[in-house]
Amino acid sequence: MSEKRDYYQVLGVSRQADASELKRAYRKLALELHPDRNPGDKESEARFKEASEAYQVLADQEKRALYDRYGHEGPRGGGFGGGFGSVNDIFSAFSDIFGDMFGGGFAGGGAGRGSDIETQVHLTLAEVASGATKEVKVQRRAVCQDCAGSGAAHGTSREACPQCRGRGQVVHAQGFLRISTACPLCRGDGSVVRKPCPACSGSGLRVGEESLQISVPKGVEDGSTLRLAGRGEGVSGGGRPGNLYVHIRVEDDPRFERDGADLHTEVAVSFPQVALGTTVKSQSLEGEVDVALAPGTQPGATVVLHGQGLPHLQERGRGDLIVHIKLVVPPSLSREQEEALRTFAAAGGEKVEPPSEKRGIFGRRKKN
Repeated sequence: MSEKRDYYQVLGVSRQADASELKRAYRKLALELHPDRNPGDKESEARFKEASEAYQVLADQEKRALYDRYGHEGPRGGGFGGGFGSVNDIFSAFSDIFGDMFGGGFAGGGAGRGSDIETQVHLTLAEVASGATKEVKVQRRAVCQDCAGSGAAHGTSREACPQCRGRGQVVHAQGFLRISTACPLCRGDGSVVRKPCPACSGSGLRVGEESLQISVPKGVEDGSTLRLAGRGEGVSGGGRPGNLYVHIRVEDDPRFERDGADLHTEVAVSFPQVALGTTVKSQSLEGEVDVALAPGTQPGATVVLHGQGLPHLQERGRGDLIVHIKLVVPPSLSREQEEALRTFAAAGGEKVEPPSEKRGIFGRRKKN
């Protein structure tokens, strides 16, 4: 399968399929293509991995959105990676599904995979525009340096598990299926510790704080998640560590309202400025910019400054800065301003009569 097929086609669902439809379709394929039902069949194994990769992406809302927009490169470009290195990875990732299908067990083995951990970083709009490198500190369990993750005290080593004889798996017959599950004594490691390492109490792991530099791409959206493979919890016995998921939080900027890569802002202007036309200043991410107003610009009109917005995520170019024109009426006027306005009104044939204290709110004269 050198060329990737469409994920919806792989699972046999429509592009509008909801989560339950996706899960049902994947369960059906996984049961049909499961390696225990097709021993030695490389084509079935390849299709099994393909279906699992498709479900991994489509079952996650953010990955699915990236895939729908950019195709197979979308989840990769968003920092999610894709695919599985082995069948064991699939069983580990979807243990809930396979446990439900096969009574709590699944084929595979080894030391398993560490747990995922999460953290978050906060960005300003300016950092979204330029991209940023942020430092995060996470508490995680890492391989114990004293015993190199074996869990065995210095001068000793792990021994083969007497229950599974070092295989890490025990076999159960279930109908026509023979299901391998992790050994309950060694928990799938295939070995046990007789004399535990005092530094980690035999777990092979120690808890510590780690400082990481996170590179955040330009144009990232609030609520996006970056995946750092292998930066999660460690696992003893040579297993793969979990992943670190970094959730992005973009701080509000009172000057702008964001719409994807576009930014909206507001500029207050006076009646003479919109009537006669002028150039006013507007805020942008790089500082103040000039905004030209044509004579007769109406209140609520917008002026679009192309390329003055945020960068498009994983694309070239930038969005626009959209300037909304807000007419501001002064609460009071000087004598000269009032006379000038009355002259203007008279030149247009408008009669402007100052309000009287004896007039009601609808302009009718009150009776004494």
